[in-house]
Amino acid sequence: MPGQVEAEQLYPLRMGVCEFCWQVQLLDHLEKTTLFEDHPYLTGTNIPIVAHFKALADKLSNRYSLSNDDLVIDIGCNDGTLLDQFKTQNLSTLGVEPSSRISAIAQAKGHVVANVFWGSKTAASLKSLGIKPKLITAMSVFYHVSDLHDFLNGVELLMGPDSLFVIQAVSLLSLLSKNQFDHFYHEHTCIHSSSSLLNMLEDHELKIIDIEDFDVHGGSFVATLAHRKSAYPVDPNVNEHAERELKAGLKTLATYESFGKRAKDIAIHLKAMLVDLNAQKKRVFGLGAPLKSSTFLNFAGIDNSLIECLTEVNPFKIGKLSPGKHIPVVDERTLTEEPDYYVVFAWNYLDFFMEKKRRYLEDGGKFIVPFPKLRVVSSDDLS
Repeated sequence: MPGQVEAEQLYPLRMGVCEFCWQVQLLDHLEKTTLFEDHPYLTGTNIPIVAHFKALADKLSNRYSLSNDDLVIDIGCNDGTLLDQFKTQNLSTLGVEPSSRISAIAQAKGHVVANVFWGSKTAASLKSLGIKPKLITAMSVFYHVSDLHDFLNGVELLMGPDSLFVIQAVSLLSLLSKNQFDHFYHEHTCIHSSSSLLNMLEDHELKIIDIEDFDVHGGSFVATLAHRKSAYPVDPNVNEHAERELKAGLKTLATYESFGKRAKDIAIHLKAMLVDLNAQKKRVFGLGAPLKSSTFLNFAGIDNSLIECLTEVNPFKIGKLSPGKHIPVVDERTLTEEPDYYVVFAWNYLDFFMEKKRRYLEDGGKFIVPFPKLRVVSSDDLS
């Protein structure tokens, strides 16, 4: 912790929506090297995501008949957790990951990893080596990109006529309906809808052939893309997905104005609740220190006078301070006592935490959950 506050750099954070294409997007971009070359997220520490990746890899392999001769490239492969699943199926794997310390973990597990950012130049280099993937994945990566068209140009360049490109992205429809304003942070350059993706693809030779919603990340979708002229048929669920978004008002400015008001109300009410608990001498910790917690804490003006610490298992975060509000991040495994309340900042894994901390709840502990509406969860809510 020494020196962290003095070395801290603060940046503006604004999100906007384009009234032409209705893409929700970041207005204040940072250099990608600043964001990702020393990235702290580790996929393998996230047990629900590991299970999700296993199920998804099995589904893709079965649905598209992937064989031992096929190559899977994972863009933003992190510690290789998704590639692990394909490797168990005896598929060839290649990762692309700009963070050297994280890519080293994937390499130690036996994956070949290109320690670079993805784009058309990287794709051209791989193509010159004769690399021909059957499947390219970008899981929770496609909404971390500032130049989406260059990203897609690279994908198109490397894909063969029968190749597939699969992305997972936070769902704009889900985010708005569940008031999840903390999904807005500098790494999330865009929040996608199927409608905005379809609009974007008009400038590329790609088509969405399938789309499926998941609860992961608080509400996300997995879209499968192929070359526009390929034989892959377009599932009717693609247009149905876009129609649901239209009916929900995703192309109406008033929808976003209403969302902004609800977000402000949640932040104000949570801070008021914490002030009241502090007056009652109740101890409050944060459960998880995800990147989105920084948005919430700074937007709501919550500091370590209201929340003592944030608990984590990720070694890259433990021992640090939360940006802006300087709440210490501690190893949850070394706690000698637990608080009266946890604010669940990793709320997208609430079900997992309810089971993980079942004894804590049964003993009278409580969770404060901010979304979709602010509420207190206790043992009464255990199944």
